[in-house]
Amino acid sequence: MNRVEPPEAEAVAAAEHVSVKRWLAVVAVAVGTFLVVTAEQLPVGLLTSIGDDLGVSEGTAGLMVMVPGLVASAGALLVPVAIGRLDRRTVLLGLISLMVLANLLSFLAPNFPVLLASRFLVGISIGGFWALAAGIAVRLVPSGQVPRATSIAFGGATAANVLGVPAGTLIGGLTDWRIAFLTLSGLGLLAVAALFVLLPGIPATGSIRLGALLALFGNPFVRGAAIATFLLVSGHVATYTFVSPILQDISGVDENLVGPLLLVFGAAGIAGTFVAGAAAGRDVRVTVAAVSVLLTAVLALFPLLGATTVSAVVLLVLWGLAFGGVPVTVQMWILKAAPEHAEAATALNTVVFNLAIALGALFGGFVINGASATAVLGFGAALTVLTFLALWTTRRA
Repeated sequence: MNRVEPPEAEAVAAAEHVSVKRWLAVVAVAVGTFLVVTAEQLPVGLLTSIGDDLGVSEGTAGLMVMVPGLVASAGALLVPVAIGRLDRRTVLLGLISLMVLANLLSFLAPNFPVLLASRFLVGISIGGFWALAAGIAVRLVPSGQVPRATSIAFGGATAANVLGVPAGTLIGGLTDWRIAFLTLSGLGLLAVAALFVLLPGIPATGSIRLGALLALFGNPFVRGAAIATFLLVSGHVATYTFVSPILQDISGVDENLVGPLLLVFGAAGIAGTFVAGAAAGRDVRVTVAAVSVLLTAVLALFPLLGATTVSAVVLLVLWGLAFGGVPVTVQMWILKAAPEHAEAATALNTVVFNLAIALGALFGGFVINGASATAVLGFGAALTVLTFLALWTTRRA
């Protein structure tokens, strides 16, 4: 005789199935975030090979980071406003599909202008996807599990900053820089399929107004967090965009070793994310201060202490630990500053983060073209040390 399950057991089983699928959807969103942010930063470790292949200087090649960063900062501001009440599932699928096509165009690019055009499209994808991802993730789980979902969603962006670039550099070093872009495009297709299967319809709860985003700057704690984000990220990017020539010119590292060394940086960055995240839960301002001190010290001392491969590895580990803590701490800061406006605050932080990436890469390119790798490290350190101004402005808040 067949056993008949009581209605209560069937309901519990159905709820557990939905719960598992929702958490898998959160993971898929995190993977999507990882891929779009990796797409933004992918050229960092490949600047030398791309520049040599397409006949442009290292500073000019840095435009491949500046262009998507600038477009992403505008996209993070405008996409949440422009989409109005469109279903968020449809928007996410469209944005990550755009990333897939853009990286395919990068793979096929016959010259540098076409490559820059593909990077423009990458910027649109990054800005919109990153700005919406966390707000979508927290709607997939019960209210008591929102912090965990937020951590997972932003973990994708953090992992991209500290692990995506080293992995792409290694692939490009073992094969060709075009293969790195093609690989990212293929992984994007898998993410599109996963989001299509796992992500339920997510109707808009309301539309974001541009004025509401800008009004958040009236909150001194939000303003301080935005300034700290800009200074830490721009200082890091101004130098890290040119980490390949820095390692080759200052430390004498062979170009083929850059990829493996950046994987060391990435591993340290993952550790830094967990350490800083735990510390920021207790005191976010103190954690940001500690991160800025370590990052400034590494950038300032690299020309003096990084003259050998061994010392360069030690400094890269410390650099990774420091920057690994940046995305999670500044995001926790801005969410604590405006908990009732989580989606708008996230969009605002995404704007500032990507604007810092764009301007850091742009002015870092000017410095390295006009001076040297040593000068660009000093420029980055000068930006990160100014983070204390942001901390000072929020001391009473």
